[in-house]
Amino acid sequence: MYSIIKNLHSYWAYLVLLVLLVASINALIKVFGGKEYEAKDFRISLFTLIVSHIQLLIGLVLYFVTPRFELWGELGSEVMKNSMARLYLVEHPLVNIIGVALITIGYSKHKKKLTSAAKLKPIAILYTIALVLFLSRIPWSTWIG
Repeated sequence: MYSIIKNLHSYWAYLVLLVLLVASINALIKVFGGKEYEAKDFRISLFTLIVSHIQLLIGLVLYFVTPRFELWGELGSEVMKNSMARLYLVEHPLVNIIGVALITIGYSKHKKKLTSAAKLKPIAILYTIALVLFLSRIPWSTWIG
């Protein structure tokens, strides 16, 4: 079960990153280009919200079924001194939860706005920050290698 969830989490991450990149670039181009908010923009931001929340749920399941979770019992607070354990057990989950929260906030804020510029700005800012956070905490050595 662990390997299935781990593979699903890894492959779904490609989709999340791709969709989030598209949403961020789309919003940034429209904000800086002074373009109008369209139904397509709503669908892109909503799809990004959905796939990121699915990834969060998969990640939470993975967190508790991974053999690494046992390191909390073995090492206790020493987890923070082990860079690999800290990445998998603290940094990656925490930063990515913050990223998903920023996507959720960006989506919620944009729905309340009335003008195109005001709708696109929270998506452009918060989705881009979330993308940077995601990219900063991916365990690249094991994910790609």
